[in-house]
Amino acid sequence: MMCNEICPLCNRVMIEGKSIDYHHLIPKAKKGKEAEKIHRICHVKIHSCLSENELQKYYYTWSRLLSHEEIQKFVKWVSKKHPEYYDSSRDTKKRNKKRNNRF
Repeated sequence: MMCNEICPLCNRVMIEGKSIDYHHLIPKAKKGKEAEKIHRICHVKIHSCLSENELQKYYYTWSRLLSHEEIQKFVKWVSKKHPEYYDSSRDTKKRNKKRNNRF
């Protein structure tokens, strides 16, 4: 079911369900209160590229997030995907890499 909203990061239509998440422009850990709907894959990308300190100090608006080079590349790539698209292997690969680097 369409929710008639557009993702503020990738500009694709959002469809209610597992593909939707909420993003705090100012991280909750840094006293951020307001959260906005966003695609889950977009939310994961933001947090894989930027630390909470970076989000709090500079990347606390959609336009600033979109100025980040890696986010721009991601948006260009994901804009061609179906609104419910989510590649869980991208997240898993990152977690596996972190696990392997601990030892």
